[in-house]
Amino acid sequence: MMVFAALCVWVCGWLLNLRLARSAQSKTLTVRLTVPIIFGVTLVVIWELLVHGLDVPMVILPGPTQIVARFATSLPLLWADFTQTILKGALGGYLIGCGAAFATAVFIDRSPFLRRGLLPVGNFVAALPVVGTAPILVMWFGFDWHSKAAVVVVMVFFPMLINTVAGLRETDHMQRDLMQTYAANYGQSLLKLRLPAALPFIFNGLKIGTTLALIGAIVAEFFGSPTVGMGFRISTSVGQLALDMVWAEIVVAALAGSLFYGGVALIERALTFWHPSQRGS
Repeated sequence: MMVFAALCVWVCGWLLNLRLARSAQSKTLTVRLTVPIIFGVTLVVIWELLVHGLDVPMVILPGPTQIVARFATSLPLLWADFTQTILKGALGGYLIGCGAAFATAVFIDRSPFLRRGLLPVGNFVAALPVVGTAPILVMWFGFDWHSKAAVVVVMVFFPMLINTVAGLRETDHMQRDLMQTYAANYGQSLLKLRLPAALPFIFNGLKIGTTLALIGAIVAEFFGSPTVGMGFRISTSVGQLALDMVWAEIVVAALAGSLFYGGVALIERALTFWHPSQRGS
């Protein structure tokens, strides 16, 4: 019965979204927001129906109502984990890593030697798995949030660096020659020509870094952490078979990551409204 109800919910949601997508108002903001909301609600309802209809144990997959109940009763604990992992580890490492990468990119832009020598090293380090670097950095910087911030710095530094260097090289020779005819020095050329042209690349690196920062901070806590943090809570809850707590932490991580990425995207739209990628948004 529950399986049949889940199938009906899916069909109703699919037909409703199809009608909205084909309507005359399909390009309005209201419809563009309504369609993914309906899709998400449909998936959650189907999830709940299937878990109850198939009698899935909580240690395999808890239902959304069980996750919400655990979320509501664990708000102080979830907030403490959020503060430790996101506000300290992820955000701190993100700001340090992206800031250092931007400053390094400016130096590289002025030095062909650094550009040819450091960027290949950056590509190599960016390819290193976090499960290999995280234990080393935890041993170096200790078990508190500082080691998680160090992992995040390593993860976001080189993607931000590569994107910023590519952006600073985006201007063509005619534009740079024009600035020279105006007797502009490097700083003036950077602020008035190269940096505005590089903004789409810089924000691309910043958006990539939002995801990497969250992943790096959580994974690093699996290799050593005080008795607080999202990664610590997930690992201990799995050992206790408290899958509802694990999913509650996943919900917090998903919300934090979405808001983090969305905030950077909004700043990008405000600063790069002139770029072709933002036209029609």
